[in-house]
Amino acid sequence: MFEKRHYYLITCQYLGYRFHGWQKQPQLKTVHLMIDKTLNFILEGKRFKTLGSGRTDAMVSANEAAFELFIYHEIEDLDAFLKLFNHNLPQDIRALTITKVDADFNVIQDSKVKEYLYVFAYGNKFHPFCAPVITTILDPLDIEQMKAGAKLFEGEHYFKSYCYKPTDNGIYNREILTCEIVENTMFTANFFPEQSFILRVKGKGFMRNQIRLMMGVLIELGRGEKSLEDITESLKPNNHIAVHYIAPASGLILNKIEFETLKDATKV
Repeated sequence: MFEKRHYYLITCQYLGYRFHGWQKQPQLKTVHLMIDKTLNFILEGKRFKTLGSGRTDAMVSANEAAFELFIYHEIEDLDAFLKLFNHNLPQDIRALTITKVDADFNVIQDSKVKEYLYVFAYGNKFHPFCAPVITTILDPLDIEQMKAGAKLFEGEHYFKSYCYKPTDNGIYNREILTCEIVENTMFTANFFPEQSFILRVKGKGFMRNQIRLMMGVLIELGRGEKSLEDITESLKPNNHIAVHYIAPASGLILNKIEFETLKDATKV
């Protein structure tokens, strides 16, 4: 008998500090592994498959990530399913919404815009509880210079220098819709430093370690080790600007994903 397949888009958030990234890996604890283990339990062994919208590296967190659930029976009560899912997920993963989609939707290939945040502070040794979400730079930084440098990434540029282990046949002409450094008023706690900052980057597609390499160059700019001209030159083909410093992973947060085909969809 033919089984009809049903499709659901689930958004979730997680603290990445204890996970080896999103993607399943042998003998390692990953976000995808814990999600699938939880689904297998609450679905009582029924056949299903999940597919993430993209990967995050080890220790990277998400304020809003997304994955697609393929299942061979219809979920009749989406709200009850979401509550049951959250009841059984570990405390550092939370499901946010569930939306029924059709077979034409593709969580990887459908056009989407991603927004990343990189949270950082500088100039002191701060409370250890900050470590999962804030990168601390002990050296003094010129924040105004870093703000000017961040703006240079906006627009369409050649980002090969900002891809970890690039190949000769990659697509390196990419567009950054927004790139700015602002004071952090989004994430607060009584043990956070009095002042911290966020690098906010928005675009349709990012390469491996791209934002952490961008942040690394901005940190070098803030230290006086690189100039605004270095950043401008690094975004041109056949440049000779060395880009090697990958900023630590724990300050990086996938803030949200916007699927253009689902702007008017009803979420539960």
